[in-house]
Amino acid sequence: MPLETKRAPTNPDALWRWRLLAPQYWPTWVGLGLFRLFEPLTYPVLMALGRAIGALVRRLPLGFTRIARANLALCLPNVSKSEREGILNRHFAGLGMGLAETAMAWWSSDERVRKLTQMAGLEHLERARQEGRGVLLLSAHFISLEIGVRGLAVDRPPNIMYRPSTNPVMSFFLARNRAHHCKRAIRRDDIRILIGALKNGEPVWYAPDQAYRKKGAQMVPFFGIPCATNTATSRLAKMTNALVMPFFSERLPNGGYRTTIHPPLENFPSEDSIADAERYHHAIEAQIRKVPEQYLWIHRRFKGLSEGYPDYYGRDAGHETRDTTE
Repeated sequence: MPLETKRAPTNPDALWRWRLLAPQYWPTWVGLGLFRLFEPLTYPVLMALGRAIGALVRRLPLGFTRIARANLALCLPNVSKSEREGILNRHFAGLGMGLAETAMAWWSSDERVRKLTQMAGLEHLERARQEGRGVLLLSAHFISLEIGVRGLAVDRPPNIMYRPSTNPVMSFFLARNRAHHCKRAIRRDDIRILIGALKNGEPVWYAPDQAYRKKGAQMVPFFGIPCATNTATSRLAKMTNALVMPFFSERLPNGGYRTTIHPPLENFPSEDSIADAERYHHAIEAQIRKVPEQYLWIHRRFKGLSEGYPDYYGRDAGHETRDTTE
C-alpha cells in the first residue's frame, strides 16, 4: 500500500507576496529601484535634484497646484497674494526635496541621518519612560515628516501609525521599511495594537490632521474654518494614561533638520474632545506660521461632513472670499 505524503501547509503571507510580482506591479518595482539610486548622492545634489523636480511639478497642469493655492488663501488670508505665490513656489520645491529626503529616510545609514538631524526635547520622552507612561507624539503632515521620524528612530525608535497605500506593493514596502527602522509600524485601523503599545509605556508617532469623515468625526476649526476632524486623540490618551506631546520636524534654511518634541500638553485630555482637537490645531497653526511652505498644502483638508458644506476645491469655487489683502 503506497505511503501517503503530507503536503506542506500553504503560507498565505508567502502567496500574497508572490502576487506582488505580477506584471501589473512591475512599474512600481521599477520606480522603487530608480528611487533607490537617489540615496547615495551627496546631500546638496539630492536637494538640488529635489528642487528641480518640485519646480517641474509646479508647472504641470495638475490639480495639486489649485488645491494648494486654495488652502493658502483660506488659511493665510492676511498674507498678500504675491507672498502666497512665493510660498506656493517654495512649497513645491520643498515637495521635491521631500522626495529626496524620503530616499534618505528609507535607505540611508543611521550615521548619515544623525549628522543631518538636530533633536530637541528627548528629555520629555526619557521622563515618560521613567514614569512608565506611553506617549502619543502628536504630529502633522509637514513635508519632512519621513526624515523627521527617521531622525528620532536613530536613537529612540517609536511606533508609527500609518495609512496603508492603495497600491499593495507600496503598502508592503512602506510597512516593512518603517517596521525595520521603527519599533513597530501600526496600521491606522489596528486600535488594539496601538492601545497595547501605549499601555506598555511606548511612544507612538500619530498624525490625525488630515480630513476624516468616518464615524466619530467632528467639525473642528482649523485656521478658523470648520473641517472634518478625528477627535480620537482624547479617548486614546484617557484609555491608556498616555502623555500627549506635540512633535514637529522642519527643514533648516542651511540644510539639515530640526526635530522637536514639545513638553506634554497640560490638562490633556479634558472632558471636551472637540476643545482638545482645537488645541491640537492651534499647535499645528503655530508651526505653519513658522515655516508656511513646509506644510502639506496639496491635501484637501477642508472637506465637510455634509453636502451643504462649501466646496472650496471646485474649479469655480470662490477661494479668495477670505482674502483681506489687495
